[in-house]
Amino acid sequence: MALPWLRRSFVVSCWPAGSARPGRAGRERQALSWVDGYAVIQPPKTRASRRVIPLPDVVVSALREHQKHQDAKRADAGAKWEDTGFVFATRQGRPMSPYTLVKYWHDVREAAGLGTLRFHDLRHTAVSLLLALGVPPHVVREIAGHSDIKVTMMVYAHGNLTEKAAALPSSGRRFRAG
Repeated sequence: MALPWLRRSFVVSCWPAGSARPGRAGRERQALSWVDGYAVIQPPKTRASRRVIPLPDVVVSALREHQKHQDAKRADAGAKWEDTGFVFATRQGRPMSPYTLVKYWHDVREAAGLGTLRFHDLRHTAVSLLLALGVPPHVVREIAGHSDIKVTMMVYAHGNLTEKAAALPSSGRRFRAG
């Protein structure tokens, strides 16, 4: 399962397991960071990051399946389980380090033959694809949690050769008509 438009600090600190439903999840209200080896809950990176996270049906299904696995972990841990409410947690229910998420990503990446693709590259690719698919930039900005649409457009919008070639004839007709 992937929520490629999210930051890893959000992925490991997000929503109660039971809140997932198609079209949305809980509101991003916290981010998990690690200070001197301890998990620290902090506000999201920016004000725009405090948003409702859209969830496609496939992700909701994966979260429900993950919840079943987590319920089994909870049962196995017994009294050692710490009910922190995190969806992605250790075998004892404690917060998962973003570095652990990256370690898991490296295993997935290697198995899929994806070379040196970083976890954050998933976010960049997802935002770029949304723009390439014609999703309005203001919607992409909200999905990604960018504080300013300039970030969305300057960092993620890439004109490909086909788009550039398609733009030229229409501009040429306008210049001739004028």
